[in-house]
Amino acid sequence: MTYASVQTELRTALDELRAADLYKIEHRLTSPQSARLVVDGREVLNFCSNNYLGLADHPAVIDAAKHALETRGFGMASVRFICGTQTEHADLESRLSTLLGTDATILYSSCFDANGGVFATLLDERDAVLSHTLNHASIIDGIRLSKARRHRYRTLTELETQLSTPARRRLIVTDGVFSMDGSIAPLRDICDLADRYDAMVMVDDSHAVGILGPTGAGTPELLGVQDRVDIVTGTLGKALGGASGGYVSGHAEIVELLRQHSRPYLFSNALPPAIVAGALAALDLAADPSRRVALHRNTATFRTRMERSGFHLLPGERPIVPIMFGDAGDAARVAELMRRSGVYVTAFSYPVVPMGEARIRVQISSEHSRDDLDRCVAAFVAARDAELVRRT
Repeated sequence: MTYASVQTELRTALDELRAADLYKIEHRLTSPQSARLVVDGREVLNFCSNNYLGLADHPAVIDAAKHALETRGFGMASVRFICGTQTEHADLESRLSTLLGTDATILYSSCFDANGGVFATLLDERDAVLSHTLNHASIIDGIRLSKARRHRYRTLTELETQLSTPARRRLIVTDGVFSMDGSIAPLRDICDLADRYDAMVMVDDSHAVGILGPTGAGTPELLGVQDRVDIVTGTLGKALGGASGGYVSGHAEIVELLRQHSRPYLFSNALPPAIVAGALAALDLAADPSRRVALHRNTATFRTRMERSGFHLLPGERPIVPIMFGDAGDAARVAELMRRSGVYVTAFSYPVVPMGEARIRVQISSEHSRDDLDRCVAAFVAARDAELVRRT
């Protein structure tokens, strides 16, 4: 088959995405990531970033990265076990272990790679992995790379039924905060089931570390199960500076085996020095509880005002606030009208979320002002009303 025939098929597939309002457009930013952005040449309020604590453009983070560029270089040009480990890599791993209350931590180039490297290292055809249906794509793909038997659960009842399946090792894996819903996994109940059926527990806490729990250690700390979770994966690309990088944290033996056998770790360059230094500075700033207080106050204010304005929000208290529309076209048109009015939000539709559950996922920052929140709500109301007029 020549590419000409393939090209026709691919163009048809792309046209079908456009016709179904499922085609994703990448808007061009010409500013740092912040509570305000310059997008396509216009300044807008930013309500769709993972920059929960406003650290992506913080001067202390930028200064730390600049210093690392000057003293440690631009990149490592090597994997960790050859000549790609600087003292700062070990320092960052140690700092993350202290924050999360774990024995050890191993850095990856992204959390996608971290999740991609766990399952095949720890599990084989004798084992079973039990994954929540709403888990992130990186968990789903990581499981596919292993030979373990795969089970999907949505409820605790389904999980308990699946745990009854004989296996050498059982690993329950869940997001701590589900990225599209903003809901928190019932980790206490999951840990109770793990104890009952002799299973391990793994939590991807990418959307929680830095912002949830008394010290920002995430959902295990928030729910009081830090000492009962065996593996925590996460990212440096959200609350902790927003650049790049991921990690696996947990029992010493697990981390050490990952250093020896995890393919995304062994065959990927070490994190650049600037990212490591920036993340260390971000951890210092994230230790200040006032940022989390401001973030949760802003979230509560926004949710209250949106509900009073008649919008359907998925319940919760986290800074991920899904505004539900159902129809992909409706969500896309409202998001576009809001961008035109100076409020930058993004619509999510299939396959990122289930068919018929299209939404605009608003993400709140500690750096949003009360006026910013008011403007966002007003933009939602105006766009919704304009869309209702168009449809009638």
